[in-house]
Amino acid sequence: MTDELPSPTMLAGRTALVTGGTRGIGRAVAAALGAAGARVALTGTRLADAEATARELADASGAEIHGAECDVRSEDSVAALARSVRQALGGLDLLVNNAGLGIYRPTPALPTADFARVIETNLTGAYRVVRAVLPLLLDSGRRRLDRRLDRRLDAPEGAADPGALIVNLGSLAGRHPFRGGAAYNASKFGLIGLTEALMLDLRDQGIRCSVVMPGSVATGFAGRSPEDGRDWKLHPEDVAEAVLQVALTRPEAHQSRIELRPSLPPAK
Repeated sequence: MTDELPSPTMLAGRTALVTGGTRGIGRAVAAALGAAGARVALTGTRLADAEATARELADASGAEIHGAECDVRSEDSVAALARSVRQALGGLDLLVNNAGLGIYRPTPALPTADFARVIETNLTGAYRVVRAVLPLLLDSGRRRLDRRLDRRLDAPEGAADPGALIVNLGSLAGRHPFRGGAAYNASKFGLIGLTEALMLDLRDQGIRCSVVMPGSVATGFAGRSPEDGRDWKLHPEDVAEAVLQVALTRPEAHQSRIELRPSLPPAK
């Protein structure tokens, strides 16, 4: 990502929710959306962490950023998040499903409980959040459809309403399995299928659905050091730039899938 910050008017008037936003990719996405003018809510599994991150990002950019607690594996927690978003932001235009978990073990050593935990977080959790905030997204989508109808009826011309957008943070592991990745691969393969099904179900209601699929990213995900391999891996800001690109695509176009790779991975 370039050092130039996004214009604070790019997403002015838009609202966004980023799950798993206290570190790594989620934090970078929340920062980029806020710097582009969106009002943002970000989540963490601990309220103190979410609120501290929101304060840090708001102080750095002057953006309106709220922190909320959410465990995407809990129906009650996700329902409370939807209420919190409505109260803090008044509505929702953009959902970024980023909350994720990685457990990597060969299948003979992978307990069913660990497999289920990864699926419940990465796949079912994303669906659970979509379902909880869908009424807010549908309100945003209807505004776009209403504006399109107004133009057909020769109403005064105005700026195109982009409607609502769901961006699921997938992975190239959703296309390319690896040893020890049974749980993670299954969750990300499933997330691609979920995203494409959502796209077909929701596009006629003014909601676009996309998946961003990065390769290796220098974060602390799954207990790894953020600095390990940082010289060749993607940075969280690279992924945030891809999400911002999707969010800024004109309403009549739809980037349904972005694959993002390190340009110079180590030779095998």
